[in-house]
Amino acid sequence: MLLVNSISFDAIAQTDSTDRNYTPYELLSSYYEEDFKPFKKRNIYIGLRFNLTDRYEENTDYLIQNVIDGDRLDYNIILKGGYYINNYAKVGLSVNYFQNKFIGNIYREPDTVASNSITRGYSFTPNFRSTVPLTKNERLSFFTEMGVNFGNSTTLTRRTSNVDVVSKEYSKDFNFRVGISPGVTFFVMEAFAFEVQLDVLGYELNVSKGKDGASNQESKRVKQSVDFNINLLSLNIGLAYYIGAKRFSQ
Repeated sequence: MLLVNSISFDAIAQTDSTDRNYTPYELLSSYYEEDFKPFKKRNIYIGLRFNLTDRYEENTDYLIQNVIDGDRLDYNIILKGGYYINNYAKVGLSVNYFQNKFIGNIYREPDTVASNSITRGYSFTPNFRSTVPLTKNERLSFFTEMGVNFGNSTTLTRRTSNVDVVSKEYSKDFNFRVGISPGVTFFVMEAFAFEVQLDVLGYELNVSKGKDGASNQESKRVKQSVDFNINLLSLNIGLAYYIGAKRFSQ
């Protein structure tokens, strides 16, 4: 009898421990308690950021023209990769492709014209990131990223006035920028993290070469600028995955 009662008690205790229902918060929190090292040496970083803007404008004033009515469609895709050369220190590369498109009617003195323009470009940004954990489990952290950006873009604009008067403009831009961008990383589920980044300080060089299709006249503009600006409307939000963040100890 004592032997049977002992076996029954052990079985009930084992069933209670395995049948416990954990809340989603407990499951997510326990993942980060042990062996979670997202910024450890030899870890691999993969990130993605995507921006899409589709808006309609009507009677909108700009510096040199007024948009009577028009549609703008802009998108920007950024792929990021990186490798941790040391704990909390990463070298990486970002590849950016973007397109800006406008179709509508604008007013430029002295005429109202139908305008159709499209800009396409790409850029590469080698960078270095240093991370400082803000919590013990490293789920929330602050980082500072220094990068060198260089890229090209082309713009083609077609304007039609008085039904049959057509003008075309073509321009090609080269852009170079050195900047510092701080940000915050928060792990939302396992090795997936949200990143919020802000461009604060930088030096930028832009060289633009254009050509007027009607007069065949070429133009060139060189612009240099240094900026120190904290603009909360220019926050960059993206998703990242850290390969090797969870390594269980043997």
